Amino acid sequence: MQFDKKIQDVSSSQPPHFPPRQIYILGAGHFGRVASQRLSRRYAEASILVIDSSTENLSRIEEEFSLPVVHAEAVSYLCSNRFSEDQWIIPAIPVHVAFQWLMYQLKSVHTVNQMGVPQAVDKKVPHPFRMNSKTLYASYATFKCPDACNEPDEICTYTGEPRQGNLFDDLTRVEVPGFAIVVVRSWQLAPGVGGYPGSSLTGALEAIQCTPGNYLIATSCRCHGVIDALGWSDSN
Repeated sequence: MQFDKKIQDVSSSQPPHFPPRQIYILGAGHFGRVASQRLSRRYAEASILVIDSSTENLSRIEEEFSLPVVHAEAVSYLCSNRFSEDQWIIPAIPVHVAFQWLMYQLKSVHTVNQMGVPQAVDKKVPHPFRMNSKTLYASYATFKCPDACNEPDEICTYTGEPRQGNLFDDLTRVEVPGFAIVVVRSWQLAPGVGGYPGSSLTGALEAIQCTPGNYLIATSCRCHGVIDALGWSDSN
């Protein structure tokens, strides 16, 4: 089966809907606390909401940063609540949030199944790694990146050498028979803190809904990415 390749434009030099005015931070653990601290300082005018299922973690956020919180499972909250096109989403949990959100939205009107990322993709990405058989991770780094990396355009902050490329661009060029690919770009909002506006998710959903079939769904910054796969068909 042939697919029209519906790929979002991830190569823009400026993020859409910037600076952020509304921010969801998904998770209040270590990375959620880092995001809360850095984003509340940098975007003092923004409305920030932190979502987590741990009351202990949320209490720390309230005490340390005086931010509003919601006690809920973060992905479920995102899936079941409306967000605006210009609302930024900061995944601070070990979950492929964009993929889970897309699966949830598609299931409401179509027959959808999670699939394993084909093994052929491993050979097309830098330093492939799998924690399970379905999800594939990719990275240009072979080292632990600095906690406060600001993801500069041309030079790696760790090695001081020119970048090998932008992974979000490179992933759009991955070709595997029977699959189209959609890439959600993660933008740096603060050193070590990345995310994307709601328009990136709705844009990805629009691209996928154009044609039934199998899709690779990637979320990627300049250096690191995660890839999952799904297939959908009309339920009627």
